[in-house]
Amino acid sequence: MQLTSVSKNQTLFTQESNPLAINEHWFNPQYWLEQDKVFAQKTGRATAYFFAEKELKAVLRHYWRGGLVGKVLQDQYLFTGMDNTRVYKEFALMCELHQQGLPVVEPIAALVTRSGLIYRGDIITRALEGATSLCERLVAGPLAAQLITHIGETIARFHKAGVYHADLNINNVLFDDQDKVHVIDFDRGELRPPQTQWQQQNMQRLQRSFTKEAGRQPSFHWQQSDWQKLEEAYQRALSC
Repeated sequence: MQLTSVSKNQTLFTQESNPLAINEHWFNPQYWLEQDKVFAQKTGRATAYFFAEKELKAVLRHYWRGGLVGKVLQDQYLFTGMDNTRVYKEFALMCELHQQGLPVVEPIAALVTRSGLIYRGDIITRALEGATSLCERLVAGPLAAQLITHIGETIARFHKAGVYHADLNINNVLFDDQDKVHVIDFDRGELRPPQTQWQQQNMQRLQRSFTKEAGRQPSFHWQQSDWQKLEEAYQRALSC
């Protein structure tokens, strides 16, 4: 990973092998909107901007706080060193996972902007072709058994590699246009020695997200027997 000071208060992270001429303007949505290069926007807790630059299709995401703290501080974080920023930690982790060949979206660049003791952050990742979330797929219709198995096996790959995901839920599990499963959003994630306790906590969080979305969506195609298939596939792959 390469760090570049683009100004007194801004530090840019890129992969060392990245040939793109990335600068601080890449992290301003207005920069892409004015060039008519934004081809999609996705709203949630915050807006993600999908833009195209030459051969690259990418996603720009700003870091926002969640929960009650987020209502007050919104996008502000206390700066205690570059290595401690959530931006640096997520980008470094994604670079490592991508290099290991795990199914994550490719990290392109990230930016930390400081203002005194406060920092804000942004990250750019490569967009998956034809990406749909597991939640979106279940709203549209039931999943084939082989796809449910694929989800369990994919999560087991991450857990065997010691990857702890701080917010494993059905919106952070994506299918690409070939139905390959990817996991996204590694904010506050980390590498840990594989242990049953945190692995099961991850799985319990995922299971709760199925229940939560089933209660929110007027149409949601998920049964307890589907979870059992997923769990069984996960356990088989974890023990191999």
